[in-house]
Amino acid sequence: MVERRAEHAVKYFYSHLFWHNPAIRALFPTSAEDMQRQRDRLFASLTHVIAHLEHEGLASYLHDLGRDHRKFLAGPEHYAAVGASLLAALAEASGSAWTPEVEKAWSEAYQAIADAMTAGAAASQDPPWWDAEIVRHLRYGQDIGVLTLRPHAPFPYLPGQYTSVSSERVPRTWRTYSIGNAPRPDGTLDLHVSRIERGRLSTALVREAGPGEVLRIGAAGGALTLRRDDRPVSLIAAGTGWAPIRALLEQLAAHPPDLDVRLFVVARDAAHLYDRPLIEEYAAAFRRLAVTYITPAPGQHRNEATARLATAMGNRGLWPDQDVYLSGPPAFVGETAHVLQELGARPARIFHDSVPADGTGHGPDGRPLGFGEWFLHRPDPHWLNPSGRAPRNG
Repeated sequence: MVERRAEHAVKYFYSHLFWHNPAIRALFPTSAEDMQRQRDRLFASLTHVIAHLEHEGLASYLHDLGRDHRKFLAGPEHYAAVGASLLAALAEASGSAWTPEVEKAWSEAYQAIADAMTAGAAASQDPPWWDAEIVRHLRYGQDIGVLTLRPHAPFPYLPGQYTSVSSERVPRTWRTYSIGNAPRPDGTLDLHVSRIERGRLSTALVREAGPGEVLRIGAAGGALTLRRDDRPVSLIAAGTGWAPIRALLEQLAAHPPDLDVRLFVVARDAAHLYDRPLIEEYAAAFRRLAVTYITPAPGQHRNEATARLATAMGNRGLWPDQDVYLSGPPAFVGETAHVLQELGARPARIFHDSVPADGTGHGPDGRPLGFGEWFLHRPDPHWLNPSGRAPRNG
């Protein structure tokens, strides 16, 4: 029921939270666009937790989430405020279905979530974030940047993982970016950033940031790491999903296995194959590495590259024997994983990470309403038809 009114419920949650706890507003992004993404991430995390209440990996997920929330300066008092506003939002969205029994169940569930997150935060030995200086900034076209960072303290991570990034250019906004290299002796790491239209942080990182600037990075996360060394490997990357695949390839090239490694690199056009010289170097030195580049046919839409990838994968075969590492935009990952299974790849051997209308209205004077004003003194109509959120079959 709440899922079908997700937009209403999540906006109500933040309105209630900021109205009753004004000081908390300062911990959140300032722009409406960034708050929209924040709302989406909240609901995505909440639905993930509820869907996995009985899953053995939930405790680890919540511990990591609590560890990660330290970079937002979240303390025990904030968990209590969030809990009160979450219950208020759920009650609002549930209507007559919100019974004393339901409220008790949700209260207990939230307390268990909060306890696990605070325990994770307390147990972490890592700092809330690392300061990292940009020592090199490379641009490829208008929309891709590769930033080499030097953290001021040792930053632990594994090839294939990602980190969250924040810049003073866009205060209190964090975004995740993949790390494009295996750990180096000098501690530097490369972030591959694709500029998103209207994405304030990605635009700042690609077009404005430069050497000498200091960013904040959060603890490494993600599970796109090499599993075993006794099975052939296929690596599939699209767009800046190339970054974690590049790190895995670098790890493999450092200690080449006596097994075949297949690399598929998908790009919207040849200009976006920005690391092709490096790939060619690996292919020349790593005799078991086979490389396939996929771009759309001349004059065709960039989405045609996905269809051409499916054809190329069908021509390769041997998918039941492969460990497959897959990285790229979420739609690409989902579609490609489906094709791989149709070709016989084992689902348990396909590895990838899950990478999550503002409707605020205006007051009589034309000034945009804040979140609290919008819900507590809201115009009419104040929310969209929830049937638009209903799941569809097919």
